[in-house]
Amino acid sequence: MGYFVGYGSLVNRMTHAHAEVYPARLRGWRRMWRKTSRREAAYLTVVPEADSEIDALVAAVAPQDWPALDEREAAYLKHPARHQLDVSLPEEAHVVVYAIEEGHHHPPDPASPVLLSYIDVVVQGYLHVFGETGVMDFFDTTGGWEAPIINDRATPVYARHQNLSKAETALVDDMLARVGAQMR
Repeated sequence: MGYFVGYGSLVNRMTHAHAEVYPARLRGWRRMWRKTSRREAAYLTVVPEADSEIDALVAAVAPQDWPALDEREAAYLKHPARHQLDVSLPEEAHVVVYAIEEGHHHPPDPASPVLLSYIDVVVQGYLHVFGETGVMDFFDTTGGWEAPIINDRATPVYARHQNLSKAETALVDDMLARVGAQMR
């Protein structure tokens, strides 16, 4: 049995079927909005940053389930993360965090904006796992909020979009305003 570290949409348990999950802190990585040639829209990655810590969700993955997860996360490389986590797992546990290869990502731009439907999914996940304090921490510990954001809520582009309650939608909108995000 291995484990992955989710720090974006994988925190939202409604986007995957991995039942054994653990809230955790990931040290030495910073979450960023980035674009790559591998996807049209910008998305989250983590980049090494020694003094950074972020909330994350660690999930167990059965051996037969790795191929599907690797396909979902095909734009990323796997990095060992066991000793960068504050979570109770067996010492010998194999844990990976997915991150875009260094040098293959750039700041988002109008041609590769962040999808609001993706932000909604991530924030809903953080709210359910870490509460409103966790949502605020997500916004505070994520870089790249100057990225253009496209409002696709009426017709979601993000493949794993979720329905949000009015309170969840208001929370996302309030937090985006708090960080000065630019909606298109």
